[in-house]
Amino acid sequence: MILEMRTYQIQAGKAPEFLKIYQANGLHIITRYARLIGCWTKESGVLNSVVFLWAYDDFAHRSAQRTKMAQDAEWTAFVPSILPYLVHQESVFLNPVGFSPIQ
Repeated sequence: MILEMRTYQIQAGKAPEFLKIYQANGLHIITRYARLIGCWTKESGVLNSVVFLWAYDDFAHRSAQRTKMAQDAEWTAFVPSILPYLVHQESVFLNPVGFSPIQ
């Protein structure tokens, strides 16, 4: 398994609005393609950030799922609704070690 930690920096003061739109209109779509481990807002570091942790079997699975999602008309219709909120986006891939509770 690999985990993708995807961090979105949101316009100041707009994180609650972004999360409401994401939950109501996008979450049911992306969870067809990835397993949500968790979602957090940040209280330190780069503020006004939302962090998602997504699980995939491996990097090939992630690539295949993202390709499928990019072809999903419902997803491509949703994405423009969140773009105005975004300042910066970053993806970091995490591989669990042998003693990690999440495998």
